[in-house]
Amino acid sequence: MRKGLGKRERQKALLKKIETDPFLTDDELSEFFNVSIQTIRLDRLELGIPELRERIKNVAENNYLKVKSITGKEIVGELLDLNLGVSGISMLETDISMAFEKTNVVRGSHIFAQAESLAIAVIDANVALIGVANIKYRNPVFAGDKLIAKAEVVRTRGNKYFVWVFIKVKNVEVFRGKFILVSFNRKEE
Repeated sequence: MRKGLGKRERQKALLKKIETDPFLTDDELSEFFNVSIQTIRLDRLELGIPELRERIKNVAENNYLKVKSITGKEIVGELLDLNLGVSGISMLETDISMAFEKTNVVRGSHIFAQAESLAIAVIDANVALIGVANIKYRNPVFAGDKLIAKAEVVRTRGNKYFVWVFIKVKNVEVFRGKFILVSFNRKEE
């Protein structure tokens, strides 16, 4: 939490903060700098920093082009980083339509879909399917939470890829999955 920064110092620090983490919301930035959301928005406008959605879109567009096994629109969430055959990161902003009405808890199917699509996207193969999934839901996710998924290919054996996916909300793990994916050649008809 920063207090008492002048406008110039705050804007300089804001630029550095967004360079470090381009996925921070205006709300998170206003908390960090201890100023109003409107002040953050004005600072961003003056500095020419696009809003969060535009920053995410710019980063994601480059990563979607790298994916081999599925199309970009099949990935659940925004693909933030992809090192094909090694690792990947995606973000999913949850909303009320994904949650149970009574509890506001996000359905596990949405969380699993993010993990599954990231695991498939990170594979350096043209066609891949989940062969085995060992998953664990660790903490509840509520509508409005931002899910950050990180996938890592930990081993490759023949046509099998072993991928771990961890999903966090504000640095708290909510899901972990160990996937074995199988790649195969698509039969032409």
